[in-house]
Amino acid sequence: MTLLALILVPALAAAGAYAHREAAYRTGWLVGVAALHLALVVAVWLAPPAAVLGGWLAVDALGLVVLALVSLLFFVVALYTVGYLRREDPRGGRAFVSCLLAFLASASLVALSHHFALLWVGMESTTLAVAPLIFHRHDRRSLEAVWKYLVLSSVAIALALLGTFFLATAQSLVAGAGRPLVLEDLVAAAPRLHVAWLRGAFIFLLVGFGTKMGLVPLHTWKPDTYGEAPSLVGGLMAGALASCAFLGLARITQVVLAAGLAAFVRPLLIGFGLLSLAAAAAFMILQSDVKRLLAYSSIEHTGLLVLGLGLGGVGPYGTVLHVINSGLAKVLMFLAVGNVVLATGTSAAAGNRGILRTLPVSGALLLIGLFAVTGSPPFGPFVSEFTILRAALAEGHPWVAAGMVALLAIVFVGMAAMILEMLHGERGSAGAHAPESGWLVVGPAALAAAILTLGLYIPAPLQDALVRAAAALGGRAP
Repeated sequence: MTLLALILVPALAAAGAYAHREAAYRTGWLVGVAALHLALVVAVWLAPPAAVLGGWLAVDALGLVVLALVSLLFFVVALYTVGYLRREDPRGGRAFVSCLLAFLASASLVALSHHFALLWVGMESTTLAVAPLIFHRHDRRSLEAVWKYLVLSSVAIALALLGTFFLATAQSLVAGAGRPLVLEDLVAAAPRLHVAWLRGAFIFLLVGFGTKMGLVPLHTWKPDTYGEAPSLVGGLMAGALASCAFLGLARITQVVLAAGLAAFVRPLLIGFGLLSLAAAAAFMILQSDVKRLLAYSSIEHTGLLVLGLGLGGVGPYGTVLHVINSGLAKVLMFLAVGNVVLATGTSAAAGNRGILRTLPVSGALLLIGLFAVTGSPPFGPFVSEFTILRAALAEGHPWVAAGMVALLAIVFVGMAAMILEMLHGERGSAGAHAPESGWLVVGPAALAAAILTLGLYIPAPLQDALVRAAAALGGRAP
């Protein structure tokens, strides 16, 4: 019942929050359910329950890592939302909190699904839950952003559905292949699946879930969406939604690798990874809006995820670790930037200078986030990015390693130029020492501590989960 509760509790709470007109009740629903969800995830981590619904919902190491990350990030965002709603009154009122809770239910469904059709339903549900949150201002630019998001997401999810049909066909042509579209049975029967249909399934699912991740050239919705959505929503999308989409891609990769098609899969993943890194690096140099800058930073990190997945060796270990590190770092950055936008009313870099003097706590968090999200030591992303770099060298891809280092250096220069100017430049439009609510800084501060901790030490239970997840993806521990 615990697995069902992780999905049903936030889904029912979304309806309960919508029924209350008082903001205090709605935020109470939000924080209370976020805390309960996190407690349930801890319980699942300590004592993994048996699969339910005939194996359609189950827990494995990879899904548990994503589920724990989603739950933790959502709890931090829920605390932030309390302070946000005291400063802002988004149009749509009650729907704002309800859509956040619906997103938690949908993301939990994705993390727990071991049936590809059910996973597809969860991904589609995340799209529907997030779209109203992007349109919070109800102006022309937010309408354009949500329309682009819905159109491209709909195309992506349609391609993913077609890929799921291809996968079902590949399984149906084999006698005794087990339960239809159930992950464990697909992996067990993978060497006997129809190769042509399986390759087609991988390509369509790569394009479908890759679009949801924001891989280049399927990324065009990201800059507009992240630029227009509230920063807390952008953080959830960059940290939690992208991780769910990656999980979908990782699931089909498990099956295809088990079928012995590594030579077909890995060049595609490496190619998409490098292309995403290159495009992100190029566009970050030209940005003047900090939220759009973070959108391209998110594209960079999704590129790193598929690059590590495609390299093999210790690459999948570095990728799963980077799912955690990049998720924490991106939400930290979005929430810190959100505080700046709340104080100044703009996300343009030119209107946000002297932040360390006007918003000292948020400015310090933004500085920490800069070094964390760019993979600088001693923060967690440095460890995971270095592990992916090791994989490129160890698996005989020195040019991939060289390109990765060069592109990450460009990314660092592009981000540092804007963020440091915002922190230390001449004072812009922010008022003198604007008040910083505890609700708005406690979550980002906790994330900063977590990112630093993971750069210095990985707890044994997490290390065990990372090793098992990497093994499922054809990798090994460093």
